[in-house]
Amino acid sequence: MRLPSWLSQHLAALRAVLVLTALLGLAYPLALVAVGRLPGLDHRADGSIVTAGGRKVGSALIGQSFTDAEGRPVPWYFQSRPSAAGDGYDPTSTAASNLGPESVVDTLATNPDDARLSLLTQVCERSRDIGALEGVDGRRPYCTADGVGAVLAVFRAHGLTGPVTRVVSVNQAAPATPFLASYQGVRVELAKPGEDYVAEGGLVTPIRGDAPDRPAVPADAVTASGSGLDPQISPAYAELQLARVARERGADPAAVRRLVAAHTTGRALGFMGGPGVNVLELNLALDREFPRG
Repeated sequence: MRLPSWLSQHLAALRAVLVLTALLGLAYPLALVAVGRLPGLDHRADGSIVTAGGRKVGSALIGQSFTDAEGRPVPWYFQSRPSAAGDGYDPTSTAASNLGPESVVDTLATNPDDARLSLLTQVCERSRDIGALEGVDGRRPYCTADGVGAVLAVFRAHGLTGPVTRVVSVNQAAPATPFLASYQGVRVELAKPGEDYVAEGGLVTPIRGDAPDRPAVPADAVTASGSGLDPQISPAYAELQLARVARERGADPAAVRRLVAAHTTGRALGFMGGPGVNVLELNLALDREFPRG
């Protein structure tokens, strides 16, 4: 007896669901688990966990901070790349800041919870702090001496044209000193929290300043990665930190440089990305070779 067409269609759909469930819901996941248990792959499948003294201290695939209880860099450790994942290096909240090159104006507010730093000011602040930590020039183009974006809101008599009538340093509020005393003959004002000078018609005008064209602080030291979890830094950032770490550990800089080289990997597949230094593994090697106290 031939089944009604509606019933045969439902039975065919049911068979497809059962077959696909068995293949994709059971066989495929179990096959991947079995592959992950193969010798040489089981460590990666478990998250590439790194241990020291029998204690789990992190993953070779996920960055982490090396700071004290106050959030200050521990000077005898190499520092990681900044992170925008959650409160920092949170593997359950991997993300970027979603701020781009046009993010140059801070949101100033009397309530800290309502304030927001632009990407430019974040970069300026980090570069200033790293310069002070490493004893190098932390200045960058379009940054003020006090570590914020050097950006003006310029008001003109006819909107986009005409003589300048008012100038505001949008990322500086009292009691700061404007990074420029005047612009085209007009005194530069400090910004007032809560004011939106762009909405009021001010033209956003970044000011280049006299910082060097090639900053001493590398780009990866002041910008977070897309995932916020990068475990590596560039060889240039490692080289910048090398003298400090060697000094704090009482070690020969040449010996520390050899450890850096030993924990530096090349480009992926020989051509993608750039060389990287795994910070966690390098710091653990330093603890073994040049322990403090």
